[in-house]
Amino acid sequence: MTPTAKSGLPESTPAAEPDPSASYEHARDELAAVVAKLESGGLSLDDSLTLWERGEQLAAICTRFLDGARERVETALQRTDSAES
Repeated sequence: MTPTAKSGLPESTPAAEPDPSASYEHARDELAAVVAKLESGGLSLDDSLTLWERGEQLAAICTRFLDGARERVETALQRTDSAES
């Protein structure tokens, strides 16, 4: 079982690697929860920094998924252009 921080979100360490098997939707939803928690305020500096670091990890996961999707779309468009020529 994953330990939970006072924030109610799973604890993570700054050096922890993002879970590469996480889905885009899971990462996006967790990132939204992190942002909402940070925006609500009332956290200690340490908890805020821990959440910020987790948010950075989740943003990187989302970016990788979106970059991959963009590449797939560009590849599909190039194939369509080649087939039409």
